[in-house]
Amino acid sequence: MMNQKTIISMTILPLVIILVISNTANAQLRTNFYSSTCPNLEALVRAAVQTKFRQTFVTAPATLRLFFHDCFVRGCDASIMIASPNGNAEKDHPDNLSLAGDGFDTVIKAKAAVDRNSQCRNKVSCADILALATRDVVVLAGGASYPVELGRRDGRISTSSSVQRNLPGPGFSLNQLNTMFASHGLDQTDLIALSGAHTIGFSHCNRFSNRIYNFSPSNRVDPSLNPQYATQLRQMCPINVDPRIAINMDPTSANTFDNAYFRNLQGGRGLFTSDQVLFTDTRSRATVNQFASNNAAFGRAFALAMTKLGRVGVLTGNQGEIRIDCTRPN
Repeated sequence: MMNQKTIISMTILPLVIILVISNTANAQLRTNFYSSTCPNLEALVRAAVQTKFRQTFVTAPATLRLFFHDCFVRGCDASIMIASPNGNAEKDHPDNLSLAGDGFDTVIKAKAAVDRNSQCRNKVSCADILALATRDVVVLAGGASYPVELGRRDGRISTSSSVQRNLPGPGFSLNQLNTMFASHGLDQTDLIALSGAHTIGFSHCNRFSNRIYNFSPSNRVDPSLNPQYATQLRQMCPINVDPRIAINMDPTSANTFDNAYFRNLQGGRGLFTSDQVLFTDTRSRATVNQFASNNAAFGRAFALAMTKLGRVGVLTGNQGEIRIDCTRPN
């Protein structure tokens, strides 16, 4: 006959198993994941990223954006890196066509550097290399460093259709942004901190032209735009402008990872509607003001948000694979 202690143990056991399974992915990510299999991993990646960064500053925003676009579609599994012979991979979706080639090249060069080390060869995932390279470009651009959790595996699937409606648009409202970010376990503070990545990088005129030419029947120019800034944007983006023309996301310190983005929002100089809404909507304004006045607070919030982002939909353990070539499944 089972005693009371045995019955209680059997009742609790299924709950424990469920909790263990639900936390397995995050638990298997850890900063020292490669300490025995590739102890010099971070130094190898950092050196490769530094070399690429010295060649072009675009390395920084391109790599950072690549990581974000990867994690929001199928999770942080480097599926954004996969090239499709029929043009049907994630990178081929219209929302990803503007991803700068320097981001992809950064990961490929870092992977090659890691695999040149005989101890590390084919042991480190492209997903982890992208996560490390992203932290390294933030630091190189002037941002604060943060520890990177490791142990991701690479996905085998990459489809253009999976991108549809999974990336935030430049015209999103705060409600739309919060809904999308919450679906990945990210709260409003994470959303605002991650938006601060727009302190570096650039966009193209067609992503915001409606704000300066055709905002509404009563307002040709978005009234939340600083009038002087709107004039500058119209000068840089005349009608029928070359679509390749790039406009800095941060008009004041485009090559420095700092909190100027938030001060720009206070002054009506957010390039996208989805940027400016963070200040015009009273629900998020206090956080924007805090980050605008305290660069260290922004740095801490960004580090936490990047750590949470890096856990989204990860493959661990025996899931996925360690891709030999980041651009195609094994």
